[in-house]
Amino acid sequence: MASEMSSPTLDAVQCPVCLKDFTPGTINRHLDVCLLKSVADSSPSTTEESEPPLKKYRVSATAEAEPPSTTASSPSSVAVAASSVFSLFQTNKSKLLAPGECNGFLSSKQSPVNKGVKRNLLGEAEPGPAAGTEDMKSPGLNGHALKTSTDLSPRTLLTSNKPLAEILRPNTLEEYFGQSKVVGQQTLLRSLLDSQDIPSLILWGPPGCGKTTLAHIIASSSKKKGTARFVSLSATSTSTNEVREVIKQAQNELRLCKRRTILFIDEIHRFNKSQQDTFLPHVECGTLTLIGATTENPSFQVNAALLSRCRVLVLEKLSVEAMGSILDRAVATLGIKVLGQDQTIPKEPKIFIEQKALDTVAYLCDGDARAGLNSLQLAVQAQLSSARPDPSGQGGSQEILVKEDHIKEGLQRSHILYDRAGEEHYNCISALHKSMRGSDENAALYWLGRMLEGGEDPLYVARRLVRFASEDVGMADSAALPQAVSAFQACHFIGMPECEVIMAQCVIYLARAPKSVDVYKAYANVKACLRNHKGPLPSVPLHLRNAPTRLMKQLGYAKGYKYNPSFSGPVEQKYLPDELQGINFFTWTPSDL
Repeated sequence: MASEMSSPTLDAVQCPVCLKDFTPGTINRHLDVCLLKSVADSSPSTTEESEPPLKKYRVSATAEAEPPSTTASSPSSVAVAASSVFSLFQTNKSKLLAPGECNGFLSSKQSPVNKGVKRNLLGEAEPGPAAGTEDMKSPGLNGHALKTSTDLSPRTLLTSNKPLAEILRPNTLEEYFGQSKVVGQQTLLRSLLDSQDIPSLILWGPPGCGKTTLAHIIASSSKKKGTARFVSLSATSTSTNEVREVIKQAQNELRLCKRRTILFIDEIHRFNKSQQDTFLPHVECGTLTLIGATTENPSFQVNAALLSRCRVLVLEKLSVEAMGSILDRAVATLGIKVLGQDQTIPKEPKIFIEQKALDTVAYLCDGDARAGLNSLQLAVQAQLSSARPDPSGQGGSQEILVKEDHIKEGLQRSHILYDRAGEEHYNCISALHKSMRGSDENAALYWLGRMLEGGEDPLYVARRLVRFASEDVGMADSAALPQAVSAFQACHFIGMPECEVIMAQCVIYLARAPKSVDVYKAYANVKACLRNHKGPLPSVPLHLRNAPTRLMKQLGYAKGYKYNPSFSGPVEQKYLPDELQGINFFTWTPSDL
């Protein structure tokens, strides 16, 4: 071996095993001998039965001289081996790190991981079983076991950076409340979920009704049984290239592992038509099982071709009873006790809540579970922050009581679902129009308030009232149109919130006014007559034409016209073309042509 060694030069190459220098011409022959010797001298190290065997690293002669360890390889030996391997591609010896320097670099940059330490939701270390011995029977919330979240104190959960709605997201259908029509025991979707035969779905519903949660329950079930791979993306931050990459992975997964891919797209309506077309062939051939979530009407926001390949599930706004069940589960998980129901001592700190407070959250959140849970978290956090430690210093903790006033103070007002550019906008204006047409002034006032309190432009509502005055009241009350126009001008002058009373006055007037649609129907018949006329339209009769020039008079324009003010009685004169003589647009129908 000594004959193979040469003096260090600038062209010397270091052996990655023994860290000695050799010329480029002798390094290959030396590696054959050195590697065989290293394999023969190495002995397997014992590992704990609870851990998988670790990779064996080849170390230098200096490391081999150290006493053998009964555990896995130390970080220093790993660093030496790693630096030795990479040094094979370096010819400048001055840039190499010595074994001691490698150890120092590792200790300053990294710290060995203690696999026997269990960490909670906030990343704080807490005592627990060693790696490989945790209870993995039930998947947790966002990667954490449900048991872990319930073992944490209420203060830890309520003061975490994550919203309470995210921490307590259900993982099973038994914990999924309020959508029994969609995933009830006897529904088609429930049987498909139990058999893991999941079709492509479009989940349509208002915010906080459980669209994302249902998708995660499907993912959790698929992961347990190993039948599918789950990928979650958001249309608000995902590009088309990222979608294509997921599709390519899904193709490889299906070809190599015979495993389907479930792709969840949140806010799928944010994708334009061309982006939605990317899914078409892959959903068609079964490469992907697409689950899209949207708050907008999929008839308008989702490509029709993609919509025909998916089943649309309409999730309803959560009822007050469903919200009560969700809140009861939340307070039970957090260890908060409801006054008058449970006499057991709650966890530290001792937090109590009034039943009226929970009922207030259930009513004011407007069927939005996310808003309800986060409002509960906000109210409890505020009381935790204002709580003072026991002045006696005897180690006792102060009891915290969350009242109905605390909930109302945090919410300030009812959470109103209204989107000025979405479907709810058109739903509410339609309800207002039909309530006034039906002379129900109470309902009309309600829908007016629903729109104005939701942030609707009052001028938009005022324009609709002007239209209503002619369309539905018409000639039955000739003062309705001036009333509506005056309301529009007043709203334009003073704006919200002062104009809300003016709008209410106009709505009540129009709802109480007598109704007549003669004007609306008559003009609709005129349009139908013009559209359905066959051949060229009839000419204007000559006696009705204007004759401002001599040539027009010579051609017979205005000849024979009877000027009505010149006659004391009715004038017999034709005002329609000969083809339309005798027609009455107030009673005429298109079938009369």
